[in-house]
Amino acid sequence: MNFKNFTTNFKNFGIHSKNFGIHFKNFGKNLQNLRDNSQNLGNNFQNLGKNSQNLGKNFKNFGKNLQNLRKNFQNLGKNFQNLGNNSKNLRNNSQNLRLLSLLIIKIPSFTRLLSLLIILFLLLPTAFSTPPCSTLILASDGRLIGAKIAPDGQWRFPPAEQLPEKYIRCVVACEDKRFFHHPGVDPLAIIRALFSNISHRRIREGGSTITMQTVRLMRGNPPRTIPEKMLEALLALRLECRYTKDEILHRYAAGAPFGGNVVGIDAAAWRYFGRSPSELSWAEAATLAVLPNAPALIHPGRNRDQLRQKRDFLLEKLAFSKCISPDDLLLSKAEPLPEQPLPLPAEAPHLLERMAKTNPEQINRTTILYDLQCRANEIIARHAIKHRGNQVNNIAAVIIENESHHVLAYIGNAPAAPHASQGEMVDIIPAHRSAGSILKPFLYAAMLDDGRLLPSMLIPDIPTFINGFVPQNYLRTYDGAVEADRALARSLNIPAVILLQDYSVARFHHLLHRIGFTSITNPPHHYGLSLILGGAEVSLYETTNAYASLARTLNHFSNPHTRYLPSQWSPPILLISSSKDIISTHKANGSRLPTSISSSKDIISTHKANGSRLPFDAPLSAAAIWQILSALSESDRPEGEIEWHRFHSSRKIAWKTGTSFGNRDAWAVGITPQYTIGVWVGNASGEGRPVLTGIQAAAPVLFDLFNLLPHTSWFIQPFDEMIKVPLCQQSGHRATDLCPLPDTAWILNAGLESRPCPFHLLVHLDRTQRYRVTADCEDPHHIISKSWFLLPPAQELYYKTRHYNYIPLPPRHPACPHSDTRPSMALLYPQHNFHILLTRQMDGSIGRLIMQATHHSPDATIFWHLDNQYIGLTAHPHQMPVLPAPGPHTITLVDNEGFTISSKCYVDK
Repeated sequence: MNFKNFTTNFKNFGIHSKNFGIHFKNFGKNLQNLRDNSQNLGNNFQNLGKNSQNLGKNFKNFGKNLQNLRKNFQNLGKNFQNLGNNSKNLRNNSQNLRLLSLLIIKIPSFTRLLSLLIILFLLLPTAFSTPPCSTLILASDGRLIGAKIAPDGQWRFPPAEQLPEKYIRCVVACEDKRFFHHPGVDPLAIIRALFSNISHRRIREGGSTITMQTVRLMRGNPPRTIPEKMLEALLALRLECRYTKDEILHRYAAGAPFGGNVVGIDAAAWRYFGRSPSELSWAEAATLAVLPNAPALIHPGRNRDQLRQKRDFLLEKLAFSKCISPDDLLLSKAEPLPEQPLPLPAEAPHLLERMAKTNPEQINRTTILYDLQCRANEIIARHAIKHRGNQVNNIAAVIIENESHHVLAYIGNAPAAPHASQGEMVDIIPAHRSAGSILKPFLYAAMLDDGRLLPSMLIPDIPTFINGFVPQNYLRTYDGAVEADRALARSLNIPAVILLQDYSVARFHHLLHRIGFTSITNPPHHYGLSLILGGAEVSLYETTNAYASLARTLNHFSNPHTRYLPSQWSPPILLISSSKDIISTHKANGSRLPTSISSSKDIISTHKANGSRLPFDAPLSAAAIWQILSALSESDRPEGEIEWHRFHSSRKIAWKTGTSFGNRDAWAVGITPQYTIGVWVGNASGEGRPVLTGIQAAAPVLFDLFNLLPHTSWFIQPFDEMIKVPLCQQSGHRATDLCPLPDTAWILNAGLESRPCPFHLLVHLDRTQRYRVTADCEDPHHIISKSWFLLPPAQELYYKTRHYNYIPLPPRHPACPHSDTRPSMALLYPQHNFHILLTRQMDGSIGRLIMQATHHSPDATIFWHLDNQYIGLTAHPHQMPVLPAPGPHTITLVDNEGFTISSKCYVDK
């Protein structure tokens, strides 16, 4: 038993030993696998490092791919946009393709192939040809005011947006009664035409539909043959696949011949009946409906009965189909046929030529008011007849509505004389002409804004010599000193030149550019001080708009949200479009396009007391504009308007004239809050005439044009930019304690920095008030102190001749020592650093230089010295002839009280 158990245990031990060997063998294999796995793990870690490097490279490439992806998305957006455009064309053809594909399925394969080719042919895009058209200009209400013949010599108007219902009914009844139901070819009409031609043994009918006739017109009206007719039928089917019935009918009406060189319903209506197609009667519409079949019938005296028969037959068809009543039929038959072609309206021929250059072969709907344009033409023609008697041949005028910028009337020149042409075809409105004095108000306003000028401040008006430039007033007279507003109203030249010298030519040159004068292209030194007297050329168009901008700025100032906007200084508007409603036509003369109305962020605040103009720096302030317009409203009006204040019906107008050097250009511009009118009178050739002045020639035209416009109110004073201060009655400066009875008046805020009155001084007189004295020669108890108004000697010389109440300063008492530091005398000629060229007399001798001086005291004696050499003395008047040698000289003057002045001059060879 034990042995058996031992044997069994030994046997089990052998089995376990065998199993242990197997396990040990497996353990060895596992060790080997573990070693292999360790190697693989090392390889994996090595690969992980390489993968990390690759991952970094991939991230870098990923960034580049993102950039490329963004560009691809941009291109994709453009492609989607193009896809949308292509889809429109695809939708237009898809319906035809679906309809015709149903037919292809049911026919044999060979026929399918042939049908497919026909379908592809029919689906090819077909576009209407665009023959040359006339250029049209319409008034703001759509009435025709001018037309220019097409480049090919035909009266062919651009197709209108819609056809009148009367004409549609007439042309369909006459040409193709099933037009709206057939696919472009009418089989019934072809069969009827075939039987009619066979029965009459000649071709009487063609069976053509309106669509086929349209194809024929598009192909240049080729000879009528059977192959041509078959091709027209095929192309008509093709045309019907692409266009609607209305579009085809429009194209037919626009290209149909109406006799002579008249093409299209619009041109025919105007040429034969003098009105638009929408205003035609039934008889007139029927006449135009039958004409394209026999356009030669329209000629006067030829086949008139045949034309009437055709028209009346069509009217009877319309009555039979209940389109017109029996009464309309009788009245229509009684209407006469048109006679010779009528001339087209020519109310604005120069505007038409302008549009033919900028917007040719188009219907240009302008801002012109038809009735106002016609009446303005009559006024210009009437004045032209009068001026031609003085050999002044040309007149131009433009009327602008201030708020809308719209040009309401455009008269580029006077109508031509009956038997002669004197440049009437020249459009003066955009032409550059010498400005004369028309720019002066802008300088005065700029000086007011600077605070260096007050409205009634005295400014010098004396003989002036500036570096060889010698300005003269128009009447060759001098006021000595004149109020600024009166100098502007009277358009005095010398005060304007003195102000420009003070303001600087460069600053004024820049200001004119900001206002909108694009024709002033040369640098400031090219014009010099003559810039204010007509040294620059401007156009009537820009000048009138510059004045209109003054009115716009002043009108908007009362609204705190639109006080100063860039659009207030934008150019006028001539065209109205259906999309944006505003189009500018300044491309012809290079003017800038109009600025759009700014948003609320661009709203401009008013001037502060320190003159700030943020965010938009307006060229001129509303207060300065109001003051110069107030001054211009008081200008003396021409004959016939002098007593305008006395009539309640008269209107207040701010107006300014200008006359160029040599009387070549006469200007007049007038402003009210609602309207601005500019007028130019002269000769396009540049020839001057003595009567050619702004007040005589242009102003009467201006006021006659204003009489065409409704009455308006006056501008609202911009109180926010002004302050009320006491002003000296005599000098217009801010009053001092020496100014007697000062007036209180409104001035700009900037005017508070202006100079106080320099012309009133305290004078000490003796008890008789005949002499000036001091405490050294008079008992102080007997001295009378008095405020005295005293101008500089040169100004006083001319001022006292025009002001009887001016009292010269009393002389100094002989017993009193000289103590007055004020200049008592002035050298009028030659002025300091003046260059003189002595002229030869008739006998060949050299003329003498006449020196001239003035003194406060009429009893004064002046002792003259030339280069420290005494040459003589003078009493009133103080004139001294001298013959100086060429070269520099010093002139010294000494009066009998010992006061001395000195000046230098140069005598040229």
